[in-house]
Amino acid sequence: MVNDNIYGIREHIGGVILLAILQRTKQSRVEVASEIIGAIDHGLLVFLGVEKGDGEKQVTRMVERVLGYRIFSDANDQMNLNVQDVEGGVLVVPQFTLAADTNKGMRPSFTPAALPGIAEKFYDDFVMQAKQHYTNIETGRFGADMQVHLCNDGPVTIILRA
Repeated sequence: MVNDNIYGIREHIGGVILLAILQRTKQSRVEVASEIIGAIDHGLLVFLGVEKGDGEKQVTRMVERVLGYRIFSDANDQMNLNVQDVEGGVLVVPQFTLAADTNKGMRPSFTPAALPGIAEKFYDDFVMQAKQHYTNIETGRFGADMQVHLCNDGPVTIILRA
């Protein structure tokens, strides 16, 4: 089944999904041209990738999952708290390489990745929706050469698909 979404692209219902890597961090920051453009103390570093076929529902669902995912320890050292519960920061970094197809050869193929203009709209929509639900959101810069620094806490790294 095919549907036209609000971005003017055709999506296959039940098709490809948004990809995110969550890293629980003690601190993280992103720099462009040696300038810090986003930084958080404890919280989540989120690498966000967009594949062809993603839709508005996937963005909303990914925001819910990122902000609600329980990977922070409670008083009993159990992962029962989300980033909002611990009042942590969220640093969202666009990363198209998450959509790489690595099934063949020794070089990734990026054919599954959404076109840059479309991916940027979805990234911006994700950030906008996240900021509507939580105020401690920082970002990278779409299309920029970024250097990302982090101190992974645990380490805890989770792959999400929505």
